[in-house]
Amino acid sequence: MHFKIDQWRAWAPGLDSTDDWRAWCRAPMRLPDAQQQPDVGFLPALQRRRLSRLARMLFHVAWPIAETQPALPLVFASRHGETPRTLALLTDLAHDEPLSPTQFSLSVHNAIIGQWSILRGDSSEMTALAAEGDGLEQAMLEASTLLGEGAPAVLLVIAEEAAPALYAPYIDDVPFPYALALLLKPGDDWQLQLRPGQGPREQWPHPLNLLRALCGEQRCLEHHWKNRQWTWSLNKA
Repeated sequence: MHFKIDQWRAWAPGLDSTDDWRAWCRAPMRLPDAQQQPDVGFLPALQRRRLSRLARMLFHVAWPIAETQPALPLVFASRHGETPRTLALLTDLAHDEPLSPTQFSLSVHNAIIGQWSILRGDSSEMTALAAEGDGLEQAMLEASTLLGEGAPAVLLVIAEEAAPALYAPYIDDVPFPYALALLLKPGDDWQLQLRPGQGPREQWPHPLNLLRALCGEQRCLEHHWKNRQWTWSLNKA
């Protein structure tokens, strides 16, 4: 796959600007999560109240990019999705409490892109993916297909929420909440290759490693997941 990353934005607790992320990339560390909420002040208060933090993360990183573009397809990827909402629903079931139809409808994996479509008034093609440890690459495959079919640009967002305490022993691949938005366009700046191969597990989720390249710290990245080896190469000087 060949493509151009025309714009990017990322968010994590305490990290928002490009300078923030450059500093983190030079000295990566786990971030304390004080349930900080991303700023979505561009939305009316009534609409903001329905958004989970995961949804706010997506809107915070993607909205400013989308504002500079005509309507465009969106690919959203998250391995764990709305786990806090799901746990709340399961807890209500365990206590024989009635379930909230609103909470249920917002807990499904494609609810966030539905909210995005409604609030932006955008009926472009949109996809929600639940992938494993190479979810970013799977989302890139989807986005590359859309570009190959003639889309002038695709907005890709990958986001993960911190696991609720009950799930913490089983979810060990989200060191802190984060979201990354990429505006992808046709081009040869980047090359992504897939070949069979196994390697050690990386310390950080690959979207966070990709930020090192986006911040100018690396030009080539390798990401291993199961029997797949993904190689990202930056060709642009």
